[in-house]
Amino acid sequence: MRPAWHQCVRLVSVCSVVVCFSGTLAMLLAGCTETAPSSAPSVPPDPATTVTIERGSVATPRTLVVPLGSQVTFVNNDRIVHEMFSDPHPEHDSCPEFDAVGRLTPGESRQTTNLVLARTCNFHDHINPDIATLNGSIRIQ
Repeated sequence: MRPAWHQCVRLVSVCSVVVCFSGTLAMLLAGCTETAPSSAPSVPPDPATTVTIERGSVATPRTLVVPLGSQVTFVNNDRIVHEMFSDPHPEHDSCPEFDAVGRLTPGESRQTTNLVLARTCNFHDHINPDIATLNGSIRIQ
């Protein structure tokens, strides 16, 4: 007995040889496709715990104070990729919670893991560690 997907592949092959009308093809393929579940609407990040990278490679705010247990969201609104990590460069080991952020393509956002130790974490863009406008600090208290 062949798996169900085999029939779909065979059906697509047949339809690629025979001219099928779009309505007929859609009806035939309807049994072979699954619809993705609808996703819940996204909640915008809290501005009190968000660092946004603006066009021109500028992180704002560059200093942030957050309560213990918080997560900080990094949003890349720039036109280029950024890789946000904790200092020092290139080890990135002063605040390992920042490892969860890492590479951000344009339009992407990601959060640190929970910041559970009271301290100050400095951050930078691993790709451009010397661009001062991409360096900042987050005080956890």
